[in-house]
Amino acid sequence: MNQFWGVDADPTAQGRIKGAKPVAVLDIGSNSVRLVVYERHARALTPLYNEKSACALGRGVGRTGRLADANMAQALNAIKRFALVARMMRVGRVHVLATSAVRDAANRQEFVDAVEALIESKVQVLSGEQEAHFAALGAVAGIPGFSGIVGDLGGGSLELSHINGGTDTNGESFEIGVIRLQDDSNGSALQAAEIVRERLQQSALPGAAAGGSFAAIGGTWRSLAKLHQMVRGYPLHMVQNYVVPVDDMIAFCQEITGGSSLKSYPGAEKVSSSRRELVPFGAAVMAEVLKAGQFANVVFSALGVREGYLYGLLDGREQEIDPLIQGAEELSVLRSRSPAHASDLVEFTGQFLAASGVAESDALRRLRIVACLLADIGWRAHPDYRGPQSVDAVAYGSLTGVDHPGRSFIAQVMAVRYDGLKSKTAAPLVGLGSAELTARARLIGALFRVAYPMTAAMPGILPRIRFEVDGNKLSLILPRDLAFLDGEHLQGRLDQFAGVAGFKTSAVRVA
Repeated sequence: MNQFWGVDADPTAQGRIKGAKPVAVLDIGSNSVRLVVYERHARALTPLYNEKSACALGRGVGRTGRLADANMAQALNAIKRFALVARMMRVGRVHVLATSAVRDAANRQEFVDAVEALIESKVQVLSGEQEAHFAALGAVAGIPGFSGIVGDLGGGSLELSHINGGTDTNGESFEIGVIRLQDDSNGSALQAAEIVRERLQQSALPGAAAGGSFAAIGGTWRSLAKLHQMVRGYPLHMVQNYVVPVDDMIAFCQEITGGSSLKSYPGAEKVSSSRRELVPFGAAVMAEVLKAGQFANVVFSALGVREGYLYGLLDGREQEIDPLIQGAEELSVLRSRSPAHASDLVEFTGQFLAASGVAESDALRRLRIVACLLADIGWRAHPDYRGPQSVDAVAYGSLTGVDHPGRSFIAQVMAVRYDGLKSKTAAPLVGLGSAELTARARLIGALFRVAYPMTAAMPGILPRIRFEVDGNKLSLILPRDLAFLDGEHLQGRLDQFAGVAGFKTSAVRVA
């Protein structure tokens, strides 16, 4: 086969960030051992490879005080493969983090030595306070501006910390991880709930953030969130930034905890087999934590200790970068025809808002910038599928720093941009945001449809074009040397946009 790339020289693809050096975290938890390789160490982390092995290292540690030989052997075998993956992917550095099961085991040094020999990196055995700290940073990394209590539920322990202004305090660790609870309760989720209540009595949690938010981290809680989405018919199966009122979540958790088996529960087959039997114990912890904290809502975070650890290694300037905008910029570089055109689009859309007197909050401006950055990522697809594929890339992609209404907004913009004002491509997501957010998305999408026929997605044209408003009339002003852009197609797009924007008449003028 005639290849146009040189594997021997460079195994990476052109669809990767140029010059990016992968970084990895090997997370040795009580339930699973997981390797995540990220494309580069940046504010917006893009997973390049993600694999776990359910080794249940924490099984029996609370009773015997030791890691079981069979579980250690399974974990080391998985880590041997992960070491190979890291070498093949040319990872610059592998950060190895071990949590509750390893730190509590009497034979931990034997295991740590074996891991270090395989992965050729030092193992950091985190204290409970360190685990709580990095979990809190993980929540901040994925949900900028989050304020409240962060809880990270693992197989061996639960870590809690209070975060405000990006700084965490009052880190606590409790021996109420799902595997430990399963062991201590003899497999009874109802008994586990009683154990949780008892062990939380010494916590600073009660009243610490009454009426606020609880950020839930951990694989078992992610499975719980996915199950809740399926049962409630939620249209976006995305755990990151999924928000649920506390009363609803407590009732849901108590229903699961009181059931005889999760196997008969609707949607349980969608939960991974390694998590399925642990979900009732995760539900028991969730219900008791939410009741003790008197929260208003729970928000689920897919980012946790791994991402928080890498976030903590960034300098202050890098931590201040908006992960949503950085992630959108990367996608624009990788998938649009001209990233520079996105900057023109930001200026063009902003000029219309200023000329027409349409108010724009900081939050809406941020979403508009992101929509401009992503506006051309679907160009390689068949014309009939550019809309659906772009909507999918936005709504179900790995962008962080955006809530579900924000995802809905960007998806709706993309749907209109590619498929027009009658598009139903993003219809299932409309209910995630307000009517005002949908109206703004249609406005921006329709404005994109005016811009692209004039530019062919190339830069340099839009900065020379402007809008003028005179009462109920909207005018698009072309410079004389671009007068030939005026035509039936552009006028039709402008008329459509004017209707969305609330103008009675519109015209293309040369000046």
